[in-house]
Amino acid sequence: MKISFSKVSLPTEGALVVSVLEGRKPSATARQLDEQTDGLISRAMAASRFEGKKDQTLLLVAPAGLQAQRLLLVGLGKPEEIDALAAEKLGGTVVAQLQAAGDEVVTVAVDAIDGCPLAPVHMAAHIGFGARLRSYRFDKYRTKEKAEEKPSVAKLALMLEEHSAAKRRFAALDNIAEGVFLTRNLVSEPANVIYPESLAEQVKMLADSGIDVEILGEKQMRKLGMGALLGVGQGSERESQLVVMRWMGAEDENAAPIAFVGKGVTFDSGGISIKPAANMEDMKWDMGGSAVVIGLMKALALRNAKVNAVGVVGLVENMPSGTAQRPGDVVTSMSGQTIEVINTDAEGRLVLADALWYTQDRFKPQAMIDLATLTGAIIISLGDRYAGLFANDDDLADRLTAAGKEVDELLWRMPLDDPYDKLIKSDIADMKNTGGREGGSITAAMFLKRFVKDTKWAHLDIAGVTWAKKDGPVTPKGATAFGVRLLDRLVAEYYEQK
Repeated sequence: MKISFSKVSLPTEGALVVSVLEGRKPSATARQLDEQTDGLISRAMAASRFEGKKDQTLLLVAPAGLQAQRLLLVGLGKPEEIDALAAEKLGGTVVAQLQAAGDEVVTVAVDAIDGCPLAPVHMAAHIGFGARLRSYRFDKYRTKEKAEEKPSVAKLALMLEEHSAAKRRFAALDNIAEGVFLTRNLVSEPANVIYPESLAEQVKMLADSGIDVEILGEKQMRKLGMGALLGVGQGSERESQLVVMRWMGAEDENAAPIAFVGKGVTFDSGGISIKPAANMEDMKWDMGGSAVVIGLMKALALRNAKVNAVGVVGLVENMPSGTAQRPGDVVTSMSGQTIEVINTDAEGRLVLADALWYTQDRFKPQAMIDLATLTGAIIISLGDRYAGLFANDDDLADRLTAAGKEVDELLWRMPLDDPYDKLIKSDIADMKNTGGREGGSITAAMFLKRFVKDTKWAHLDIAGVTWAKKDGPVTPKGATAFGVRLLDRLVAEYYEQK
C-alpha cells in the first residue's frame, strides 16, 4: 500500500475519511461536507449509534455532490485524549474497515482539532504509520486466493495544509515500519525456509543498510567454548550459527554500545523432551527474539540513529535424533559454568547463556537487553497483553517500561529474588536448566542472570506477545514484531546522541 500526502482537495475517486469528535462534533471537513450535502452526515449520525467515540466508525455511500464513492466517519473521542497512539490506531482502523470494501484509493482528511495536543502534521504522520503497520499481510504462499478475498486498498492519501512537513515526519516513522515488517516476515516464514543458515543469510542483507555483519559457525563457537548453545543444536542436521550485527552511528565510534541479544530457535520440537503434537507448528516462531533484534538493527540503520548498537543472535534448531542432547547431560558454557540439562525443551536459556556471555565479554556494552520466546509460564502469568520484564537495574527497567507505554508494547516487571535461584541448584553441576513448574519464567530469568556479570541487563520474555491470534489496531493476526518499536523508542529517548 502506497501512502502519500497532499494538499486539501476533495477526492474524485475511492473513499473519503473524515473525523468526528465525541458528542457528534464533526471536524472542519465533516462540517463542510454536511453543509454541502444538506445535512446528510448529521442525519446519518442521528439515525445511528455513532457518537464520535474513539474507534467508532460509520460507513456511508457518498451522497450526491461528492465524487468519492464512499464516506467513512471515524470517531476521535475526546480531543484532549488524542495522541500519537490514538492517531496510529485511527490509521489502522481505516485500513481494516476499507480493505474489504473494494476501494482501491482512500483519502483521509486531517484537520486541526481545538484542544488536541497533536498538531495536524504529527497527526497525519502517525495516521499513515498506523495504516502502514495494519496493512501488513504475509501472503507469499497463497496461490488460489479469490480476487474479492484480497485487500483492495492500494493507495492511502492524507490531505492537509502542511503536507510536505507531514511527509517528512512520516518518512522517519516509515523506517521503523521497515524494521517491523522485516521482523514479521522472518517470524511468519515456515521452518523449512528459515533455519539457522538461511536466517544468517537473511541478516547479511543488512550490510546494504550500513550494518557490519559477522557470522560464526560451529567450528568458531566450539573454539570459544560455547557448549551450551552448541548442545541445543547437536541433534539437527542444520548447523548452528551466531550472528553479530554492528551499527556504529555515534560520533564517537569508541563509545560503549547498547547491546541487544536474541534467542533464535528456528524450530523447537523440544528435542528428546519432545513437545505434544498439538500446536507444535507454532514453534516456527521460537526465533522471535532474534527476529526482533534483526528488525531493530535495520530500523536504527535506516533512520541513521546516532548510537552505537550491537545485535547478537544465537541461531539453532532443536530436533530429536541419535545425536541429540539428552536429559541428564552436562554441558560447559562459554563462561566456564557447567549446566545439567534436565529438560531439553528448556533450550532457549542455553542459547542465550553463551550469547549473553559473548556479547558482554567482547563488546563491554553500557546496557544489554535480551529478548526471547522463553517460557510458557509467562503466558500463564501475563497472557498476551504484557511481556515479562526482568532486570538487574531499576533505571533500565523504568526506561523500558516507559518506552513500552509510549508505543503500546507493554511490559510488566517480574521479580529476580535470590530464593528463586535455589530452585536451579544441581546435585552434579553448577546449575540445572529448569527449576520445575512453579515460577517457571522467574527461574528461567534467574538462570540467565548467572551469565551476566556487572553489566546493566534486562530480559524480555516475549512468548505471549510474539504471535497474535486475532487482529489488533495496528497488528494483523500473526507475527507482531513486538519489541522493535519499543526498543527503537528506548534508544531514541535514552541512548541516542541528541
